[in-house]
Amino acid sequence: MVDPGSLEAGAGSGNSQPQHPWYAYYDEGVPHEVSYPEVPLYELMLRTAEQAGDKQAIDFLGYRMNYRQLWQQTRSFARALQDLGVKPGERVSIMLPNSPQFVIAFYGALLAGAVAVNTNPLYTPRELSHQLRDSGAETLVILDLLWPRYAEVAAEVPVKRVVTTGIQDYLPFPKNLLFPLKAKKEGTWVNLPRQPDRYDWKRLIKTPPTPREHPARPDDLALLQYTGGTTGVAKGAMLSHRNLISNVYQVDAWEPGQVWKNGVMLGVIPFFHVYGMTVSMNYSVMRGMKMVLLPRFDIAEVVTAIEKHRVTHFPGVPTMYVAFNTFPDIEKRNIRSIKVCLSGAAPLPVEVATKFEELTGAKLVEGYGLTEAAPVTHCNPLYGKRKVGSIGLPFPSVDAYAADAEGNRLPPGEVGELVVKGPNVMMGYWNRPEETAQTLKDGWLFTGDVARMDEEGYFYIVDRKKDMIIAGGYNIYPREVEEVLYQHPAVKEAAVVGVPDAYRGETVKAFVVLKEGYAGEVGEEDLRAFAKERLATYKVPKLWEFREELPKTAVGKILRRMLRKEEEEKQTGS
Repeated sequence: MVDPGSLEAGAGSGNSQPQHPWYAYYDEGVPHEVSYPEVPLYELMLRTAEQAGDKQAIDFLGYRMNYRQLWQQTRSFARALQDLGVKPGERVSIMLPNSPQFVIAFYGALLAGAVAVNTNPLYTPRELSHQLRDSGAETLVILDLLWPRYAEVAAEVPVKRVVTTGIQDYLPFPKNLLFPLKAKKEGTWVNLPRQPDRYDWKRLIKTPPTPREHPARPDDLALLQYTGGTTGVAKGAMLSHRNLISNVYQVDAWEPGQVWKNGVMLGVIPFFHVYGMTVSMNYSVMRGMKMVLLPRFDIAEVVTAIEKHRVTHFPGVPTMYVAFNTFPDIEKRNIRSIKVCLSGAAPLPVEVATKFEELTGAKLVEGYGLTEAAPVTHCNPLYGKRKVGSIGLPFPSVDAYAADAEGNRLPPGEVGELVVKGPNVMMGYWNRPEETAQTLKDGWLFTGDVARMDEEGYFYIVDRKKDMIIAGGYNIYPREVEEVLYQHPAVKEAAVVGVPDAYRGETVKAFVVLKEGYAGEVGEEDLRAFAKERLATYKVPKLWEFREELPKTAVGKILRRMLRKEEEEKQTGS
C-alpha cells in the first residue's frame, strides 16, 4: 500500500506535524506551501517583459539583449514555427548549447503550442536517432556545427524540418565575422547543404512577432526531458507547465533574502539538462535577472565572467566548484559578488563547499532532485542548519518519506526508498504506461533512491538509483555502455561501474572479458575508440580492466556491486 499522508497534512498550519518535522528548520520567510500562478510557462517571460522590459536579459560573449527584445524574438520564432506547419502538441527538439537561441527556441516552441524536447548537443548519431524517433519530433533546432550528426540519421527519424543556427548568429561585431574564420582554420566549420527542409535561423527570426494564440493550460504537456532510467533505455519524462512553473517558484521561495533583485545569473550549467533549465534559465526569466551565458564550461572563462559581470548566482555541480577552488591564484580574483549557489546532480564534498564559501563569502548548499520532479525536491537551508552528508529538507509543497517494500512510511532513522509528492512531479513517461505505473502511485513518485530521514526532517541518500553513475554531474547508466561494448566482436562479457574520483565524483570503469583468441589482439584503445563512436564522450569508460571472468550470481547475473566494492576497497586500502 501507499502511505495516505500527503502534503496537505499539517501544511501551512504553523505547527510542525510529526510527518513534516522539516518545517521547524525552514529559513525565516520560507513558506510551508508555495503559491504559483496557474498560467503556461511562457507567461513568465511575458510578465517580465511587460514589467521590466528594459532590464538586460542576456549577455552572450559580449552580445546583449533586454527582456523586451527577448520576448519579441520569442514571439517571432513562435510565429515562424507556426508558419512552417508546427501544430499544437507537436514535439520540437532543441539541440543547442547555452545561447540566446536556446532560450528563444524553448519559450518560442511553447508559445507556438508545441512541446519542447531538450536534446543533449553531446549526443552521438545513435543517441540522437533514438530520442528523435521515440519523441516523434518533426522539428529539430540544431547548432550548425552538429549538422553532420543529424545527417547520419536523417533518413531514419521523423523530422520534417530542421532549423540551423550558429554561435556567430549572436556575436557582436567583429566577433561574428571572426568566428567562422577561426572555425574554418580549426577544421570545425560545417558547410550546410541547401535543401528544402532546412531553414536558417537568421531568416526565421525576422518573422513578424505575431504568433497565433494557442493558450496552454497549466496541466498541458510542456516538455519531454529524457532520462536514462535504470533500464538504460532513454525515456521521456512528461513535464507539464504546472510542473515547471511550480518548481521555479519553489526555488524562489527557498531564497527569502531577495538577492535576485539585483541578480546576475551565471548560465554555465547546461540548459538542456532539467537542472540548468529550471534553476538557471527559468528562474532568471521569472525574476528578470541578467543571464551571462557560456556555451561550455571553461574555468578561466567562468572566473573572468564572474569578475566582469559581478555574478551573484552560480548554480553548478561539484566538479565546477572543485575547478573553481583550485584555479591558480583564485584568492586574488574579484569573486566576492557571488551570493547564492545551489549544487546538484552529485554529492557535494563538505571540504569543497567550505573552501568555496571561504573564497567567495557566498552560500553554497547541496540539493537533490531528479528529472521526474522538474527537478528539485530537497535542499539544505541557505542560512539555517546544514548537515554534512544531507540533501537537506523537502521544498515547500513537497512531501517526502522513506518507504518500506510495501510503500509504507518508515520512522526516522530507518532506511527505505525515497518517495516524494508535489506539484512539480511529472505526469508520467512518454508512451510508457507500465514504467509510469511502477514509478507513480497515487501521485507519489518512487525515486528508486535509498534514503533515510532523521528526527529533524533532514534526508540522506544512502544509495543511489540502482547502479547509476554520476560523473561530472552527468547521469550514466551502465547498461547502455555495456550494450555498446557487447557490440564489439571481441567482447564476451562486460560490466561497467562507477568508481570514486576526486574531481568528477565518479568515473566510469569497464571490466571486460574477451572472447577466445582476442587476448593480446584487442586492447583498451581499440575498445575506447569503438565506444567513442557510439556514445557521448562523458559515457565512454575512462578506466579499463581485462579479466578472465566476472563475478556472478548462481543464475549467472554479473554482480556489479562486487566489482564496485573491490574498487572502493582498493582506494581505501581496506
